[in-house]
Amino acid sequence: MKRVVALILFLAAVAGLAYWVHTHHNGNLYAAWSQTAAAVRRLAGGETPDAANPNAAPTAAAGVRPGRSRNQGEAARVAVVTAVAESVDLPITRSSVGWVEPDATVTVRARIDGQVVEQKVRDGEVVKAGDVLFRIDDREIQAQIARDEAMLAKDQATLARTQADVRRVEELLSKGSASRQQFDVVTAESKVAAANVAADQATLQADRIKLDYTVIKAPIAGRVGVVRVTPGNLVRANDTGDGLVTITQLKPLRISFSLPERELDLVRAALARNGAAPVRAYASGATQASATGKLFFVDSAVDTLSGTVTAKAMFDNEGDQLWPGQYVRIEVDLGVRPNVITVPLVAVSPGQGGSFAFVVKADGTVERRKVEIADSRNEIAVIASGIRPGEKVVIEGQARLRDGSPVVEKPAPGGPDAAGTDRTAQAQ
Repeated sequence: MKRVVALILFLAAVAGLAYWVHTHHNGNLYAAWSQTAAAVRRLAGGETPDAANPNAAPTAAAGVRPGRSRNQGEAARVAVVTAVAESVDLPITRSSVGWVEPDATVTVRARIDGQVVEQKVRDGEVVKAGDVLFRIDDREIQAQIARDEAMLAKDQATLARTQADVRRVEELLSKGSASRQQFDVVTAESKVAAANVAADQATLQADRIKLDYTVIKAPIAGRVGVVRVTPGNLVRANDTGDGLVTITQLKPLRISFSLPERELDLVRAALARNGAAPVRAYASGATQASATGKLFFVDSAVDTLSGTVTAKAMFDNEGDQLWPGQYVRIEVDLGVRPNVITVPLVAVSPGQGGSFAFVVKADGTVERRKVEIADSRNEIAVIASGIRPGEKVVIEGQARLRDGSPVVEKPAPGGPDAAGTDRTAQAQ
């Protein structure tokens, strides 16, 4: 029981000491310690504290910290970092989550039946349009082409003979030595021979096309996926399975994203302008844009279930920053908001009555002012009311401030303020 009583008395003494430091020295423990030490020294020397002002601080104390008052009765100044509120033209930016889509994807399939005799592509390889991927056994088709060429030569000879017969009968007919019936017969035979030659040429052309099918080439440029067929396997024409390999185009790429229906007018206006609206893509957890593209499409209808409209942006993706199927964060600039007041977002703090900021007045004290935020972007807050352009706001040291507290400005460590200039709120 005695220990409990002693603990309670100790906690009460600590609370009383804290209350005394807060009420008499504005929470400045250093000033309280200096005054107590000075009082002890005076008592040790036979002096008595000032009866009129028993809590007065000593007129001078060695080692007073920079920014603290050296005069009796003056409140200690709090060192803070400030920024200047500016009036700028800020882009109207909207954020969303998008997914990367390839502009073209092709599943390569065989167009004839046969055995794969050569594989010239590997998993994940980048290919150009026209590169050879596979070769299929073509010996049977080569034999068919040789037969077609022989048949064509035969029918061409027949055509030449019948054409010669037509000329001879026509000459005899003019002299009266041949009948009209003989002329009609040789003319019909010549036409049949010509038709046979045309059929042979068509058959030969078809077989040559089949021969081209034995060399499977890349129809587009892109990156190859998993190669599903190796030499020795039999393939069938237009197989409905997974195909031989899939090629995905990586340059350029599209990103699809959705915006609320209320932004439709802004999206349409941005799409109608001469200069395409810029769109930035951020990878998961990234603070810097991975790629920048241009808005090129907005859907013709609003999704009634979600109340959103789909838009798309095109990205060159020259550095392969984006990947098909990847989810990214999207920022699109839909216009410009002129002459808005901006401050660093860290200058605004939440409170019970709403957001507020500390504004430095001309007399070196701060005013706790209620503000209204219209928008925020890239650590920049757009102020709708409460702060005027050119006013200084506190961006570091707010925790030690109250309404009317005296402050002293200091440069931000390691920044451009080292020369003594104030940081300003720059809208990006």
